[in-house]
Amino acid sequence: MEKIYAYYRGNVDAYGKRSRDLGRRIYGLGSSRLVLVALAVLTLWLLRDAGWRCLTAVSVLYAGVFAFLMWLHNKLYAKKLYAEAMVRLNENELKGLDYDFGAFDGAEEKRDGAHPFSLDLDLFGEHSLFQSINRTATSLGRERLAGWFLSPSTRKEEILGRQEAVREMASLSALRQHFYVTGTVRREKRKGEGDLALLERLARRESKFADSLVWRVLIWLVPVLWLALGGGYLLGWIGGGVLNVYFLLALVVAYCRSKEVNALYATVNKMESILQAYAKLMACVEGQEFRSAEMREIRGQLMKGREPASKAIKRLSAYIGGLDQRFSLAGLIFNILYLRDTRHAMGLERWNRAYADKLSEWFDALARFDALCSLGGFAFNHPDYVYPEIADSYFKMEGKALGHPLLNWAVCVRNDIDIRQAPRFLIITGANMAGKSTYLRTVGVNFLLACVGAPVFADSLTVYPAHLVTSLRTSDSLASNESYFFAELKRLKMIIDRLRAGEKLFIVLDEILKGTNSVDKQKGSLALMKQLVSFGACGIIATHDLVLGSLEEEFPEQIRDYRFEADIRGDELSFSYRLREGVARNMNACFLMRKMGITV
Repeated sequence: MEKIYAYYRGNVDAYGKRSRDLGRRIYGLGSSRLVLVALAVLTLWLLRDAGWRCLTAVSVLYAGVFAFLMWLHNKLYAKKLYAEAMVRLNENELKGLDYDFGAFDGAEEKRDGAHPFSLDLDLFGEHSLFQSINRTATSLGRERLAGWFLSPSTRKEEILGRQEAVREMASLSALRQHFYVTGTVRREKRKGEGDLALLERLARRESKFADSLVWRVLIWLVPVLWLALGGGYLLGWIGGGVLNVYFLLALVVAYCRSKEVNALYATVNKMESILQAYAKLMACVEGQEFRSAEMREIRGQLMKGREPASKAIKRLSAYIGGLDQRFSLAGLIFNILYLRDTRHAMGLERWNRAYADKLSEWFDALARFDALCSLGGFAFNHPDYVYPEIADSYFKMEGKALGHPLLNWAVCVRNDIDIRQAPRFLIITGANMAGKSTYLRTVGVNFLLACVGAPVFADSLTVYPAHLVTSLRTSDSLASNESYFFAELKRLKMIIDRLRAGEKLFIVLDEILKGTNSVDKQKGSLALMKQLVSFGACGIIATHDLVLGSLEEEFPEQIRDYRFEADIRGDELSFSYRLREGVARNMNACFLMRKMGITV
């Protein structure tokens, strides 16, 4: 881990120095511009008696130098923003190594109690698994990464292919960080429809200008006539009245189809900046050679066609940018002179005709790359994690020293898991606070990471990618007038229905039937366990009810008892958080009540 810390600290120092150097150069350029303005005023005053041609030439010269200094300032300022963003990213990564993920997006809005496992495993929100991994630079990548977690793969070939891609991305730290900063330094928060949805709406539009012979002629005829009439006026062949009449005619031609131009623009309104960012991000991928099959496929999606996706998207951004400026003074003048708005509209329609069918493929590639960057960064930050083996037959989950990724590795107590056949259930008994729920979440999170294609916190792990279903945090609902017990029954019914439908499930349950009395709970729990075994299912169940420990005697091949003990020695209570075989012996409720002065 020290190498990882050193890498991020080195980047903070290097980019911090670069930012400071750029700041000094920008300050120097600002001073130079002030001096230049003063020199320009002084020069014009000294040459005040010269002719207008001389004064015009001097003004143009100073204006040109000033414009160059502004261009250089903007270029250096963009580099400074990039360096500052790099410093922030690496500082945030250092915080993340110490389990402070607050700088990263946890996708709080995706928390959903109805999902089969996301709420139980703290998948989204503050200090969540997603927040610890998410380094996506685009909304498309964020959605793709969240989708992988919400619907992990159940296909061995897909998981192994993604593991290969994640390994490669873990080794390309400079590319990952460049991609992230390039995407975030220019990212704009947009409301409403997604970017891809807007472009798909553009693809469905009917061409109004590109197919019109009249407009194809007019975009050349109008500027040619301006040149001819302007030349005639300068040579004295025609009077100013002719130019006035032609100005009105050109104005009518330029804006007679403004309604259609505005409708076209509304389709892609204010997307210039985000498309420029997408073009830069695509160029990052196109400029890199990859080894893994999935990464080569992603790059191939962007390179396929008459030109790379980045160049095509950049050209689309230029057309949209041109339409953005159509109400500026320069835009109005240029539109009258050579039908600028119509030219951009035609270019946009031609672009749409040429590339509309490629858009979904390009954005799919970008989203996949963005999501894989996050998984690659997670792998880079945890060099001691291992890539699990993927089993071929239902069911197997066998691992050594599993730990929870959100618990500090220095103090995390790690435990094994051993499920080698179907049906097979582990029944975990133990005292309050002994570690049962943490163990269930540890197993569930590492199972999920394995199916996503990421490395896991373990010394070794083999899993079969079944569908994960959990019931660890069921709650009542005032909104739907639903009791705690009924909500839990609905969850269990969903599991039974999916088993009846033939799904291969990995089931993780914590203290089933908590919402009823102890007699009902024992009867219901025993009946449920027998039904799950009869379906050939596999999973883990944690419980305080020691009666469930007797099921191993009835089903010695299908059920194994394990325990987390509370160790009580005299007046002291301690926990080892170590998983042991057998049924729990020590319970701590009465002990804790006595310690708090409650008569037992």
